[in-house]
Amino acid sequence: MILTVTLNTALDITYRVPSLRPHASHRVTEVTERPGGKGLNVARVLAALGHSVTVTGFAGGGTGRALQETLTTVPGINDALIPVAGAPRRTVAVVDTATGDTTQLNEPGPVIAPAEWSAFLEAYEDLLRSSSAVALCGSLPPGVPVGAYAHLVRAARAASVPVLLDTSGEPLRRGIAARPDFVKPNADELAELTGSHEPVQATRDVRRRGARAVVASLGAEGLLAVAPEGHWRATPPGRVTGNPTGAGDSAVAGLLSGLVEHLPWPDRLARAAALSAATVRAPVAGEFDRAAYEELLPRVAVTERATAA
Repeated sequence: MILTVTLNTALDITYRVPSLRPHASHRVTEVTERPGGKGLNVARVLAALGHSVTVTGFAGGGTGRALQETLTTVPGINDALIPVAGAPRRTVAVVDTATGDTTQLNEPGPVIAPAEWSAFLEAYEDLLRSSSAVALCGSLPPGVPVGAYAHLVRAARAASVPVLLDTSGEPLRRGIAARPDFVKPNADELAELTGSHEPVQATRDVRRRGARAVVASLGAEGLLAVAPEGHWRATPPGRVTGNPTGAGDSAVAGLLSGLVEHLPWPDRLARAAALSAATVRAPVAGEFDRAAYEELLPRVAVTERATAA
């Protein structure tokens, strides 16, 4: 069983409009709602790939109940969300159907009380006992300590469970110091963390800070991976247009599924890059286009440098 942690769960709302113009009224042609937050996106893709997944984090109020009811309809996902007083945030994606561009609006999460955080920690350590891998994903809601991910990484390592960290800012900086097995920053997060805009140099710096392996999302340029076993680039076959929301989460699902299936690094990266591109093509934020994934997977180019990093 793979465990995904989403401390800042969300209800994702996608609006589609013919053309998005500032300072104008818009007629929405389509609305979709689904459970969101990075770890829930990862779980949905893992389940679609045939893996059993348990999701944990926080959910409360009417929005939280609606989120949990939707989860029951997804085969392969087990709900272990912790009840809290506050309701999850809402995220709104406005898709301009004329251009394919997306504008994203993200609310803050609910305030988590100390007792709620303690209840989560107890449940998390119990869930680790039956987990083959764990993904720690997304932002922290108010009230959760900034060093939360560092604590969760150390708990996973103590339980001998491989742990992937996908967050940003100070939570990422502190989490890396706890020595996760994998981190998956994007180019902006790499630059913020290391001060370097050169991806290879920045990923090596992140490894020196504590991460065993680093897989960086470089947008249309694909993925860069630096690990003890080697150094690879995975490049999709041409630029993909659409809604990028959730593309990085699909890459995480590809990496985790490849890990638990004991795939070699090039195959993990090809899967991650193809899932990411297929998510951009999907009409709903955070889903992936199965046909696009199957078409793209054999066409992802994975190249290895001669020396390991």
